This record gives sequence, structure tokens and C-alpha cells, in this order.
Amino acid sequence: MEVEGIDYEEYFKGFSKLTRKERFTRLIMMGVLKKEDVAAIQKTNCIFENDLAEKFIENSLGYFMLPIGVATNFNINGKDVVIPMAVEETSIIAAASKTARWVRKHGSIKTEMVGNEIIGQMQFSDIKNEETFIDLIEKNKLSLIEKANKKVAFGLVNRGGGVRDIQCRKIVPDSTLEGGDPHSSFVVLHVLMNACDAMGANIVNQVCEFLKTPIFELTNQEASMCILSNLTDTRLTKATIELDGLDEELVEKIEKASYFAERDPYRAATHNKGVMNGVDPIIIATGNDWRAVEAAVHAYAAQSDQYRVVTRWRKVGKNGLRGEFLAPIPVGTVGGVTNLHPYAQTALRMMGIKKADELSQICAAVGLVQNLGALKALTTVGIIEGHMKLHIKNLTLSAGASEEEVPAVQKKLEEILRLTKRISLSNAKDVLSEIRGSNRVRPIENRI
Repeated sequence: MEVEGIDYEEYFKGFSKLTRKERFTRLIMMGVLKKEDVAAIQKTNCIFENDLAEKFIENSLGYFMLPIGVATNFNINGKDVVIPMAVEETSIIAAASKTARWVRKHGSIKTEMVGNEIIGQMQFSDIKNEETFIDLIEKNKLSLIEKANKKVAFGLVNRGGGVRDIQCRKIVPDSTLEGGDPHSSFVVLHVLMNACDAMGANIVNQVCEFLKTPIFELTNQEASMCILSNLTDTRLTKATIELDGLDEELVEKIEKASYFAERDPYRAATHNKGVMNGVDPIIIATGNDWRAVEAAVHAYAAQSDQYRVVTRWRKVGKNGLRGEFLAPIPVGTVGGVTNLHPYAQTALRMMGIKKADELSQICAAVGLVQNLGALKALTTVGIIEGHMKLHIKNLTLSAGASEEEVPAVQKKLEEILRLTKRISLSNAKDVLSEIRGSNRVRPIENRI
């Protein structure tokens, strides 16, 4: 939530060095959090009191807790936004915040939606005359759409959404499948819907199930199955970063790194994983289905002859750089866990989000920034230095260091990393053993 007159850049100076209490105070001053939000976050057992685990899943044993933090310095479409992220990887929030500050200094982030329809699929197998079936659907689809909107999707229609189109696709046998494809061709109907601010899975499934009866009455053909598609290429999210005043050599290196990922599926997989490092934590923090988003993004990336990247970077002029993200990010701001989980509602309020499109665009922007940060690191200092420096505390704790021993172990590991450019759990254990040994043999005068 943006507050006029607030200098976000000033408030974020030294943010990572503040105590948790000080961070809460500053976020309250910025208008990002309210006192009741802080109380909800600090009360770690609040979801236990409501027994939400029993309502969310079967065979509940308790909760697996992920750290939740905020990425800073983001300005998207001219508005400052604090980004809540639920994630366990050490470097993600730090890298996102650092790169967002760099982007803020040299350029801008803009986002938009390309299309607004989700897809439900209805499979019809063993059709005697496919052309006649398709002709009947095409001639009667307006009537089918009207019935679905009146009987099932009327709530969406009242909010400006609902079923918009029904399209026919013919799926032919694939001889390249293992063991061959013994089945004949079949027809799939795509039911296109605007789900407004819902992710839309439940409602599109209900619409498809409803349509089975009127389509059978019309064609005498039974649907084999009905299910939404997570490949929502009819509802894409686009984010663009434009930078200027950069080092020419850095710009060229980032462009070359982009071409590498665009041409090679082995690199593309890791490249896209880096993009999702920025997207998934927001999806989780807002109670959305990160599995659906992952499926959508990777299916979209694999639509052509090989697996491709969902971002690309190009040099502009001598010192400029332009990056673009384009992929489906199916999310919702109403319904399901997003409505029920207390942290999810807090996360949406922090960003000032009311509509699903806004959330999707923020996810795309952060994913693109995260990608830029990774490429910048890879083409300059390398991925190890920054990532492993942040990973040192995890190694220290894994080695068994106590709270009192952590600072000394971390300092020594940082020295090793600086000298050797690598660090491991074995190093942490050796350092801890060395420190404990030296403490046991301190001179008598130092122990008095």
C-alpha cells in the first residue's frame, strides 16, 4: 500500500540491519503494515488456534513453517511496493532487494496483462463424425455460452466476467509416443472464461461439467473428461525493465547470457528457475497455488520445438538494456486459502492489491528483477560469492554452532570464502572445532 509523501528509498536504507521490532516499526510508519498485522505475524500460533490445518488438508499433523520477509526498493508502474515473500533460500530476498535498488537508479519497471481468459477443456472421444460434431458446436456455441453463464457463472457475469467463447480443437494420433498411439483422433472443446479476481479452477471445472448435458442433447456425444488447463496462454502477464547509463561491457555480457539461455534448453531450465525464485515466494505468501503457476510457466516455455526461456534481454543503444517477461501467471485474490489464511490477507494488504491482475503483474515484475540480478552476478563476480556469503549462516548452524559461537564461525568462514572462492559444511565444522579447541586451551590468566 503506497503512502503519499513517503521516501521509500530513505526508509529502506539499512533495512536489513534493523532488529525485527525496528523493521515492524518502520513498515508501520510507511503505511505498509498496521499494528494488527504485526500482531498477527508475531502470534505464530494464530493459525493453530483456528485449527485451519484440519480444514485445509487430510491427516493433518501440524504446520511446516517457511520464513516470510519483504523485498524492498521496488517501484512498479510508478508506484513503490513492498513485496512479501515466503521462502527458505538465503539469497532470494537479498538479491531481489539489491537488484530492485539498481533498477530504481537506472530505469523503470512496467507491467501489463495480455488477455484475460482462462481455459477449461472437454474431451470427446470416439466421435463417429467429427466434422458434424464440430459444426454443431460452432452453430450452437452462443446458446451454450448463454446457458453456462445463466446457470453456473452468473456470479462472474455480474462482476463483468463469465464464459466468453467455446473453441474446437482436433487432436490427432501421435506415432512418436512410446508403444505407439492406438487411439483415433478426438475433439477437445476449449471453454474460455474471464474469472475476474479468482484463479478460476473451481468455477471453470463446474462450467465444463454443466455443459456435458446440453452438449450431449445437441450432439449425442458424451464427454470423456472435463478439467481446466493450467496452460493459460490466453491470459499472459508481461513485465518490462528498461535501463540506461550502464557499463557497456556489462550490458553486452547480459545480452550474451540471454542468448545462451534462449538457444540452449539446459541453460533455459536454470534460467527459468531463477525467474521463479522471484515468483513462487509471492505466490506462497498470498495463499495461491504455486504448483499451478509453475505448470503454466513451464508449459508455456515448452510450446515450441524446444524448451525456451520466459525472459529475454537486449542491448539498447550503447549503454541501455531492455528486459521482458511474458508468460501466464494464474493467480487469484478471492477464494480458497487466499481468503482463509491470515498471512495471505496481510500479504495482499501490504502490496495494496485488490485485483488478481495486479498480483500477477507484481509477480512478473519481481521474477524479471530476480532474473536480472542472477545474470548480473553470473556475468561479473559469479554466482558463488554473493550466494555463498549469505549461505554462511546456514552452514554455521548446520555445523552445530551455538548462538555465542555463530559470530566467530561466520567471520572465519567469510575469510575462507574471500580467499578460496568456495565454502562447505566441512569448512564450517573445521572452523567450529578449531574455535572450541582454542577456547579449551586458553591461557590461565585469560580464564580467571
